[in-house]
Amino acid sequence: FANVLGSFSVTLSSLSNMSIVSYWGKALADCFQLYLDFSGYSDMAIGLGLIFGFHFLENFRYPLISTSITEFWRRWHISLSSWFRDYVYIPLGGSRVSSFRRYFNILVVWMTTGLWHGASWNFVLWGLYFAVFLILEKRFYLSFLEKHKVIGFIYTFLLVVVGFVIFNQTSFSDIVLFLKCMFGFGHLPFLTVETLYYVKNYLGVFLFSVLFSTPIVSCGVMKLKKIKRVDTVIKIIEPVFYLFLLLLCTAFIIDESFQPFLYFRF
Repeated sequence: FANVLGSFSVTLSSLSNMSIVSYWGKALADCFQLYLDFSGYSDMAIGLGLIFGFHFLENFRYPLISTSITEFWRRWHISLSSWFRDYVYIPLGGSRVSSFRRYFNILVVWMTTGLWHGASWNFVLWGLYFAVFLILEKRFYLSFLEKHKVIGFIYTFLLVVVGFVIFNQTSFSDIVLFLKCMFGFGHLPFLTVETLYYVKNYLGVFLFSVLFSTPIVSCGVMKLKKIKRVDTVIKIIEPVFYLFLLLLCTAFIIDESFQPFLYFRF
């Protein structure tokens, strides 16, 4: 799914007539591609570790369903967030300091997190972008977001998508241009025939990507397993289904060109 979304993103970037929808489509495709790619590789590492007797912690816990930026960073790239918490945030004093110093500590941690991804201003800006919203949440409205889940989800998802636009662009001018076009300030049409054609072609893959970015499937299977008769059927079907998925994924790998792991860049 990540590789196909990557192809969708490249296709949208090369359209002869761009539109607001094409920019939003690319932003969403890039966001879900990064999540599915990195989450998939983390799951592979956990599975391979179990084969050799090692137990690695989960690195992603469905971050795209978060209802605040604070919650998002408890669910996304947990190993990195935990490392910066233990070795940068807490040694700086953590939260056991004055409010001003606490917010300063958050800024330092997130600027460092940005630099960890690469010595480029877009990564620094990306880190500071999330630092600002983390500080605002802790200071003003985190409790409101926790009480109003739907508003919190919409708010968080939009900020995350915009955040990864900053993450994926290589210069400040590219970031500004992309965001202007996304929000209708680039004098572009809302939708073109060309954009609609490719959106229709990739819609199925995109919807499945959204579905598998939520715990709906896993929770549904867990509930079914609690029913004895159904559980017996699942135990028979499950290994066959996994074998089918293995063959299907192998077929896709053979058919497609080489797609390197996105985080090799960082």
